Amino acid sequence: MAKKKTTSEPQGDALVIVESPAKARTIGKYLGKGYRVEASIGHVRDLPQGAKEVPAQYKGEPWANLGVNVNDKFTPIYVVPPGKTKQIKLLKDRLKDASALYLATDEDREGEAISWHLLELLKPKVPVHRLVFHEITKDAIQQALKGPRQVDEGLVRAQETRRIVDRLYGYEVSPLLWRKVRPKLSAGRVQSVAVRLIVERERERMAFRSATWWDLLGMFAKTDGQSLEATLVSVDGKRIPAGKDFDSATGKLKNQDLMLLDGAAAEALAARIRSGEFRVTSIEDKPYTTRPYAPFTTSTLQQEANRKLGYTARRTMQVAQSLYENGHITYMRTDSTNLASVAIEDARRLVADNYGKEYLPDEPRTYRSTVKNAQEAHEAIRPAGHPFELPETMRSQLNGDEFRLFDMIWKRTIASQMADARGRRISITIEGQGCVFQVSGKTIDFPGYLRAYVEGSDDPSAELADQERVLPNVEMGERLTCTKLDAKEHTTQPPGRYSEASLTKALEERGIGRPSTYASIIDTIQHRNYVFKKQNALVPTWVAFSVVQLLEEHLAALVDYQFTAQMEDDLDAISRGEQQYATYLEKFYFGNGSPGLKKQLDHKLDEIDPARISRIHIGTPDGEAPIYVRVGRYSPFIEQGDRTASLPEETPPDEVTVESALKLLDQAQQGEEPLGFDPDSGKPVYLKTGRFGPYVQRGTPEDEDKPQNASLLKGMNPADIDLATALNLLSLPRNLGNHPELGKEVMAYNGRYGPYVKCGEETRSLPADISPLDVTLEQAIHLLAQPKTRGRGAAAKKEPLRVFEKPSPVTEKAVQILDGRYGAYLTDGDTNVSLRKGMTPEEMTFDEALSMLADKAAQGPPKKKASRRSATKKAAAPKNGVAKKPAAKKRTAKKSG
Repeated sequence: MAKKKTTSEPQGDALVIVESPAKARTIGKYLGKGYRVEASIGHVRDLPQGAKEVPAQYKGEPWANLGVNVNDKFTPIYVVPPGKTKQIKLLKDRLKDASALYLATDEDREGEAISWHLLELLKPKVPVHRLVFHEITKDAIQQALKGPRQVDEGLVRAQETRRIVDRLYGYEVSPLLWRKVRPKLSAGRVQSVAVRLIVERERERMAFRSATWWDLLGMFAKTDGQSLEATLVSVDGKRIPAGKDFDSATGKLKNQDLMLLDGAAAEALAARIRSGEFRVTSIEDKPYTTRPYAPFTTSTLQQEANRKLGYTARRTMQVAQSLYENGHITYMRTDSTNLASVAIEDARRLVADNYGKEYLPDEPRTYRSTVKNAQEAHEAIRPAGHPFELPETMRSQLNGDEFRLFDMIWKRTIASQMADARGRRISITIEGQGCVFQVSGKTIDFPGYLRAYVEGSDDPSAELADQERVLPNVEMGERLTCTKLDAKEHTTQPPGRYSEASLTKALEERGIGRPSTYASIIDTIQHRNYVFKKQNALVPTWVAFSVVQLLEEHLAALVDYQFTAQMEDDLDAISRGEQQYATYLEKFYFGNGSPGLKKQLDHKLDEIDPARISRIHIGTPDGEAPIYVRVGRYSPFIEQGDRTASLPEETPPDEVTVESALKLLDQAQQGEEPLGFDPDSGKPVYLKTGRFGPYVQRGTPEDEDKPQNASLLKGMNPADIDLATALNLLSLPRNLGNHPELGKEVMAYNGRYGPYVKCGEETRSLPADISPLDVTLEQAIHLLAQPKTRGRGAAAKKEPLRVFEKPSPVTEKAVQILDGRYGAYLTDGDTNVSLRKGMTPEEMTFDEALSMLADKAAQGPPKKKASRRSATKKAAAPKNGVAKKPAAKKRTAKKSG
């Protein structure tokens, strides 16, 4: 009798895997029974992040530190990142009972790679399907289920190539920067080019020489009392210059035939012509038409959110990610300006309903981008679903950031299907006494799309009013009376620094990197201390200058704009199967007819002079030695011959001129001369400037190992510091006397976080109007009697900066961001992790918070450093009854530079 055939195929629900819990929850609502949705929580495999993550069998290989076998077709070593093992085990357990596996990661190269890595790790024995959709709505998910595909190997290879190129670039070039500039620096394929752009703009500002010119602003009245204000444009046939007429490098006029007025000449001209006769000699009335802006791409969304809402690129992408994962907008990583036909229909219906049929063009508007890439989504960013959700109905569902961004996306989408704006530009010319004045006006006859959306403005109606400048009606030859003439001074301005918006635009225009990566690039260059923010501007540090100087002089090809842009085209070709990834990597690393990365780096350690690379020329005063800024190991400083002066780390480079540098050098030299001598100790007292600012010092290193010093109080001007003030500062901490109740000394301090008073364990900060030099015992006792406002003994705890809605799935405690002594930090009750530089509480998503906490927890508790005393005892401890003689400390000659 034949045995009955049995099947081992699982009969459970199909397993659907996405990247984040939020996306899992939204998709789960639309799939219903028969499907189980789980999250991978980001990447599940990556190249090793350091020697300790390299598998044992590879540790002896010469390429092991790269995590890529460059000798065998650039085979990568993939490892599971710390903290991800538990999640992968969960996915494997879920797959055991699943009837099918659906990979529903994002539809770009990165999402495709995550799906591929999941396949490699899970090794499913059930049918596998790749789900692709550009919006998380019920219709989109059901449509994707009807037409699943397989994982696209071309997209995977392109993403893998990008990851390997970035690893080779970063891991080969960064050590060179550590040795020649400063430790802990990093180089990157896109980040180094972005830093170069910012440094080049700052160089232009440093080379800029301002120019000044004057003109006249006149008020001219009609006989009926109406008046118009016009600007002087020429005198006796000679044109008054504008800013563009001056050479930015010299501040001189490019064309000497122009009429350059100074203040006295402008006032004299005004006095001469004020009572003269003036007539209208020209009236130009030209119609204009403007078309609506295309719907948002990743890049334009980042730029406009920065201009209109003040969001950083990072914050924009995190809010957009949340809107996408919760089903409110389409996929937010896209280069396309195309809209689906159903979206165009929705937008046109809303235009007709909300603004009237006159605002609806006869034919639907279509937008096409010129981007060749095959990796991004094929539709612009727009409201998801059909019909579109209205912003006013979303207020209760979205937080403030989400609502503002959704509202902006909604309006931009609607405006893209509206009629053109039409108006007239009017220019009036007034002549008299050999002088020509002009005034321009603008009227809007039909606002069209501007009713819904004005770029860079929160309030389209207010912006419409600002855009109009209505002039009174005048006739040719009409006589006007000059009622007022004012001389006006103008000064040319240096080119503006990049903001996040303008840097994003510059990178995209040059084809450098992908817009979806710009947020992390801008984040990285700030975190690595290449750039800091001054208001909304990105300012390069002196370290950035030194690094760019090294790369331009010794590795120019790696920061060449064309090279970086061409790489994106090559990656696209790999994704389309038009180029082999191994061939491309071979050429990039080893070279093929041109020097590859490896050859370019050969002998660079010997060739590069760190003293030269770290020196930035500021200028050369007449008859004196040149002045440089030198990037030191810990901070920058000014150098002129043998003279040096400290320079605060975040001094904007364009503010360091020859004049300001000489002033700092003189102050530093004066610091070598004492303010006077302490009458009690006889020691000299100095005013000095260090990396953290000015301070006073009593004694010299020659007299004692560590002379006493004291920082200046907030608001103190170094120029006002005399011997008496310096001695008062050095007297801190001051003993104010004993507390009448506690019986302990009351002391006044100038601490790291400001002045305060202390009695025993009790401390209180001093208010701004009370100096630690002047505070009395009575004032201190009064302050100590008040409840504490911060610290462990505070009467009430500080409110958290942010509390996430859901608790930690690990600790089951609240996940929140708190304000700590050293800045904001994230906690789940058990694990704490500081927020990185440039990261704000508002920008962080719940998934990102869980990922950061998991990474921190995987590192384990911090190891305690042994004290020098205990280390010495350990070294000198007897072994087998014989005391080991401590090794002599090596002395190394200090290299110049």
